[in-house]
Amino acid sequence: MNTIRAIELIEEQLHFINQTKLPLEEEILVSDDYERIAIAIERLEIRGAPAIGVAAAYALALSLKNIRKERWSEVFKKALQRLASTRPTAVNLFFALNEMQNVYDQFKEADDLYARLYKKAICIHNDDIILCDKIASNGLNIFTKKVRVLTHCNAGALATGGDGTALNVIRKAFENGFVEHVYTDETRPLLQGSRLTAWELQKYGIPFSINTDSTAAFLMQQKKVDLVIVGADRIAINGDAANKIGTYNLAVICHYHKVPFYVAAPTTTIDKKCLNGDEIKIELRDKKELTWFGSKQITLDYFPAYCPAFDVTPNALITAIITEKGIYKPPFDFLHV
Repeated sequence: MNTIRAIELIEEQLHFINQTKLPLEEEILVSDDYERIAIAIERLEIRGAPAIGVAAAYALALSLKNIRKERWSEVFKKALQRLASTRPTAVNLFFALNEMQNVYDQFKEADDLYARLYKKAICIHNDDIILCDKIASNGLNIFTKKVRVLTHCNAGALATGGDGTALNVIRKAFENGFVEHVYTDETRPLLQGSRLTAWELQKYGIPFSINTDSTAAFLMQQKKVDLVIVGADRIAINGDAANKIGTYNLAVICHYHKVPFYVAAPTTTIDKKCLNGDEIKIELRDKKELTWFGSKQITLDYFPAYCPAFDVTPNALITAIITEKGIYKPPFDFLHV
């Protein structure tokens, strides 16, 4: 099968797929400027909680590239604050930035600080690749027969430093003969499902079809969906999980139709300072994501609009959470994970 890498570090330059152009154009952007990488995260050229964390780690390391030692403190602090301001919901971002700051604090007087930060960013990336593989291997245990799977948004290689979380579980299951068909919600308003997940599934040769978000209930009513797997951007220690807007709707209709609802994410997505979903900060996006469709205006700009990027699925609606450490079922208690 094809290998997709959304982010790669090549000769001290970050190479990343511009996900806003997919699937119509496969554009690779290259930068070693932390500000440009921060903008890429905000624009969703780089997206997905693990991928954001990896990209931010590289950006923070690269912020000190060719910087004189007497300016390290000033530049590092500025870069850290800028990157932390990009996407508030994805906990992996703050995990990665914290890991990088620990290295900075420990070696800020060392002449090889840049090399140490660079090495740490690579380590964070490599760790994510390993986590993705372990999540997929553990996820294989939820399958006992060939099934039809539905997924929402994109939790594949495009969303991580490796091969993905939820979509990697699906890929692994397909390779082992357990997946007959994948339904991918288009995922309004930015269509990550119809643009990104469909692009990955086509690359992997996995049978799929795109449907509107509001079609999912009808598919379940027709008994065409055997289980649902999604990713997560932040998980509270009680198992409440924030994911792309529309995920909560999906969990509710799964509960009604008695369809298993799984979340797949690395344990770095678990926020141990967050007791429950009420404490998860939900990012609000520009209303133009609703009033415009790409470059085409579809309604009046002055119409009020509410555009949260994520919602929170209560733990009671989650069948299990698949991580690199294992599969966790209710009651969830991730305080010591």
